[in-house]
Amino acid sequence: MGKRRVRITPYIIGGLIVIFVVMALLVNATPLGASNVWLRVFFGISALNFTLRASVPLILGAMSGILCERTGIINIGIEGMMLAGAFAAFVAKTGTNGWPFMNSLLFGVAAALAVGGAMGWLHALFSIRYRMDQIISGTVLIILATGVSSYLFNRDAVAEGKFGSVAIPGLSQIPVLGEVLFSNPPLTYTALILVVVIHIALFYTKWGLRSRACGEHPRAADTVGINVNRFRYMNTIIGGMLAGLAGGFLVLEAVGQFQEGMTAGRGFISLAAMIFGNWMPFGAMGAALLFGYTQALQNELLLAGVTTVPRQFVSMIPYVVTIVAVSGFVGRVRAPAAEGKVYETEGGSE
Repeated sequence: MGKRRVRITPYIIGGLIVIFVVMALLVNATPLGASNVWLRVFFGISALNFTLRASVPLILGAMSGILCERTGIINIGIEGMMLAGAFAAFVAKTGTNGWPFMNSLLFGVAAALAVGGAMGWLHALFSIRYRMDQIISGTVLIILATGVSSYLFNRDAVAEGKFGSVAIPGLSQIPVLGEVLFSNPPLTYTALILVVVIHIALFYTKWGLRSRACGEHPRAADTVGINVNRFRYMNTIIGGMLAGLAGGFLVLEAVGQFQEGMTAGRGFISLAAMIFGNWMPFGAMGAALLFGYTQALQNELLLAGVTTVPRQFVSMIPYVVTIVAVSGFVGRVRAPAAEGKVYETEGGSE
């Protein structure tokens, strides 16, 4: 009975996505929604496109959390890693505006990955070497990223340009789905591909088996020769790089500029998506799409001129849905058994 409850969340997410896709196809591919404002608000092409754009940083942040927590390191600091990556991408892009356009953008991506990885290494160092409480360590990273980015941010600097959409020949011509899924900028494609790659790596490779062993039963992993803390360092650094890439997406593909505190809680929503998705890549992606849809709904309602409800209440939708989803399903999922527990070898060293 316990196992069935653990697996109920992915089924719910999958069912919601299927229902949503069917409704979107009906509304956009038939005259059904042509004259109905509310159907267009909930299922129009604009809402679908915004959902995917809003979901990308959440997907990358959730993948970051999965990689860290599957090996036993709680990563509350995704928000800070994401913000640091966004700031690094902005600084790199503004510093190379004179370069060839694509080279400048790619340098920004590299900077976001590097700074995110450095933040991941710092979190692993605090958590493993210095045995700091992992919640405190993650909070320190958020404060550090917020303070440094605000202090160093040059409000007169301007990043020139951002990634544009790349239509995939043939697939982009599919009605509705082609426009939504196959006509996107590079980082959006990268995020979707990474979900598949991480799922395969975690559950069908030796590295994935060892990573999960470190998060479930580190002592048993150690007895068969797996260096537990090395895996924790490695996965936390990779997780930091993904969180940094999420921040880079905001600057280099979504907004095009940096703003103080621009992550706006996306790191915490990513954590909620990871939990709601039961620490599974596809489950977390589905949850991220759900939360992204609530942001799209907020945007569409404001654009539709909904005035009967105060604007502030409409803006609360994504955060309220996040709280309800996690509080309602947190008891039906199971975190890795050794999550948050410091591991010491028999000799007492790393």
